[in-house]
This record gives sequence, C-alpha cells and structure tokens, in this order.
Amino acid sequence: MKPGSAGQDTSGTGKATGQPVVRAAGGVLWRRAPSGDLEVLVVHRPKYHDWSLAKGKCDPGESDEECALREVEEETGYRCRLGPELLGNAYADRGGRPKEVRYWAMTVVSGEFRPNSEVDQAQWVVLDEARGMLSYQRDAAVLDSLLDAIGESG
Repeated sequence: MKPGSAGQDTSGTGKATGQPVVRAAGGVLWRRAPSGDLEVLVVHRPKYHDWSLAKGKCDPGESDEECALREVEEETGYRCRLGPELLGNAYADRGGRPKEVRYWAMTVVSGEFRPNSEVDQAQWVVLDEARGMLSYQRDAAVLDSLLDAIGESG
C-alpha cells in the first residue's frame, strides 16, 4: 500500500466484507542516536502481548493526522511533529473487521514515556533491531518506508 492510500476508500466499507472500515492512524517516531544511527520507537502492548508501532483508532470527526498525533501522545507520552506520510496498511482486525491504518514519520517535540494501560514499555532501537522486535511483518514494511520518506538508505 502506498503512502496516503490507507483510509482513502470513499465508500467507507471493506471491499471484501461490506463491513465499515475501522480507520486508524499512528506514527513512526525517529531520532538520531549519539552514534549517528537512526533509532525508532517500538511499543509493547500487554493486552496483545505484542511489539508494534504507536497507533490507534480515529474518533468520529477526527482527521487521520489528528488521530495519529493524539494516539502517539496517549500511548507514549510524547508530543510530536508530523513529518512525511509513510506506507499504510490494511488488514482484518481481531474481530474480523477491515482496518486501514495510515502512518507518518514523527519527531519528538516534548514529553517522556509514561507506561499506561495500553502500552507498558517503549524502546528506542536501531532499525534492524526494531524489525526483529516487531510482532507483525506489516509493521516492518512501514519502517522500510521511513527510510525513503526521510531520505536515508537502508
């Protein structure tokens, strides 16, 4: 799925199921380590026992961009600046509903990680380590799109 393509189905229903699409948005927070390496933030969700990227469902009337910034702050404690849009993804959620997620590159403006009911751990790791930690292959593809979006090579 190309940047900007998730969440763009104007019918509002999943093509295969006819069910309403669950809209979600999130971010790939990135920074430079003291070594100069690119680091990204991965989060652990105890409810699902997984490692993923910060994201969440859009509220009614909320834009995808607003949702991404809000969800990242709620899950991580970091207020961020929105950067380029990244690869999105689409899949069936745990209830079998079609879900479309849009992601943006993000840089931290302020805040610090605060464990909460949704995310109990967050780790800044280099890309190769992040790819190995992520529970879902679709999230690794989003990480790969970060390199193109910020003009880096893998």
